[in-house]
Amino acid sequence: MPFLVDHALPPGPLLPGGQPTMPGGAAGTVLRPWKETDAAALAEVFRDPVIQRWHLRRVESLDEAREWIAGWRHAWAHGTAVHWAVADAHDDTLLARVCLQRYDRHLGQAEISYWTAPTARGKGVCPAAVTAATHWALGEAGFARLELQHSTANPASCRVAEKTGYALEGIRRRAMRHLDGPHDMHLHARVKP
Repeated sequence: MPFLVDHALPPGPLLPGGQPTMPGGAAGTVLRPWKETDAAALAEVFRDPVIQRWHLRRVESLDEAREWIAGWRHAWAHGTAVHWAVADAHDDTLLARVCLQRYDRHLGQAEISYWTAPTARGKGVCPAAVTAATHWALGEAGFARLELQHSTANPASCRVAEKTGYALEGIRRRAMRHLDGPHDMHLHARVKP
């Protein structure tokens, strides 16, 4: 079943025809722009110790969650990044996040990143959303290469990368800082066939 789509935001420069329907998603899943009403769910997700382990930034308050969402919506509207909330199609429960960022339109490259809410882990939600976003980015959006990075100490992110066809290209030594210090990062990538 294809992802359902919420066209709540006008298209930005990356999306001249509006947000595309994302094929290949998990049944009952919506890939949609973030809404201000997602702030409480976002703040709740960032209380999870697993999310905190892999994110240097914290959501400290409902107001801060609203600021993040406003920033993601601004990036969407101005074509500097595409941040999707992955939600349950029936009750709109927040399940995950997928985004394309760090565009280089001249080289046709971007970076994909993601996280999964604790209640949605192990259900295939994140791999389905990453696969759908990847197919769109390497197809209709015209990117030639997508990169995906995660700490070498994060096997769950590595499994998502592998399940979604991102080949491991190498290790970037001490390339990102987490709360416990610098981490080596796996660099995965997918290229347009």
